[in-house]
Amino acid sequence: MTSTKARTTALITPIEQEAQNEARALAGEGRTAKAIRRLRKDSGLGLATAPVALDLLTQGHTLPTTYGEALDALRQLDAALVAEMTDLLNGGHRDSAIKLLRERTDMDLAGGYHLVTELSARLDTQ
Repeated sequence: MTSTKARTTALITPIEQEAQNEARALAGEGRTAKAIRRLRKDSGLGLATAPVALDLLTQGHTLPTTYGEALDALRQLDAALVAEMTDLLNGGHRDSAIKLLRERTDMDLAGGYHLVTELSARLDTQ
């Protein structure tokens, strides 16, 4: 059974389209371990999350390729989390927003930073 954290993280971690296509093809050939390694290579996916991402890909899901798409996905998955992060950013607490995101997901530090930076940039343009 897949944890909700791992599934959410897989759905909000950007992975290059080429890597997604290669992983899908490798999984189709039965080369699951290599497909997982390919997904992990250029993304922040961890050992527990990469197999979840591969399952999503083989089920026909498209994963984000940019942090903008990842933020849009997070808004759909957990609007309350995005609202809490927004409140923290509006209060000048960027690091706390990153920490909150990482506590609620399995996102790595770099990914959390980039996602929060994307949210902050969108808030600045509103």
